[in-house]
Amino acid sequence: MRKKRILGLLVVAGAVVAVAGLLLPERPQPDSAQPARTEARSASSDGRFAALPSRDAIGKPRGELFGFRSWAPSRPVVKAGPAAAPAAPVPPPMPYRIAGQVVHDGTARVVLARDDRVLTVREGEMLDDNYRVESIKADGVTLVYLPLGAREQLPVTAALKLDTPAVASAGAAPAPGRAPEPSSAAGGSRPAQLRWEGPERVQAGNNFNVALKLTSDQPVRASPLQLSFDAKLLEAVAVRPGGFFSDGNFTYRVNPGGSIFVGASGTGGAAADAEFLIVTFRPIRSGAAELKLSSLVLQGASGRAIAHEAPAAFRTAIIQ
Repeated sequence: MRKKRILGLLVVAGAVVAVAGLLLPERPQPDSAQPARTEARSASSDGRFAALPSRDAIGKPRGELFGFRSWAPSRPVVKAGPAAAPAAPVPPPMPYRIAGQVVHDGTARVVLARDDRVLTVREGEMLDDNYRVESIKADGVTLVYLPLGAREQLPVTAALKLDTPAVASAGAAPAPGRAPEPSSAAGGSRPAQLRWEGPERVQAGNNFNVALKLTSDQPVRASPLQLSFDAKLLEAVAVRPGGFFSDGNFTYRVNPGGSIFVGASGTGGAAADAEFLIVTFRPIRSGAAELKLSSLVLQGASGRAIAHEAPAAFRTAIIQ
């Protein structure tokens, strides 16, 4: 009985195996011709793309593809050079200019102007602010700034040209053919006379003229001069040459503090109550106004100074 059971189970197991073999799909066999077909297809593809131009490889990546990047312009690296040498000291701006010339007792003197002052100097003389007059020549005057030893030449303007005989050094003989101008002691000539001519009363706000007149027996070629007035009462509107210098050169400068510097030159000639210059003023307010000649040098034809008598101050009353 037991043997029959075992045999039945074996029969059933065999049948199950047979049925499973019938139901499972058949496994495909490897095709030996497939590698050949793949090689042929590869060869055909290589032939198709052989005519295309070759391209360079992209190359290796140079940085992080999605990394942070700044778009600000890069600053060039500046290499530190040697330290610059300190600038050499220089003298201050030249405060003087040539205003004219005279020859006094055989010594050449030049009239210099600074702001509202007029100075008559000669070679070797010391000036303000450590300046010294080194030389006086026909083409200009050389000044030395002593703290630095720097030399600077003041050029001569056309209006006040220096004559070579007039700038001869002290003790030199006068140029041939040019005798010294007669003085008041020798030759009997009298000093030049100057006077003011203007109104005694003026109305505030109305312009008026004041003329400086000259009388001289000796020819007058040039004259630097300085005028002073009360800037609280008067305002200088204009300065012009009179008839005596109408054909010459004339320059002037008005300082707000109440002074006028004038440089004038002409052909040279004697004057008989001739208009030297004319100043136009505007009265500002009532009061007693005054105009005076604070500095004057009359230069003759040969460059020598002409003696003169200073005029009294001009005075006028300003009324409302």
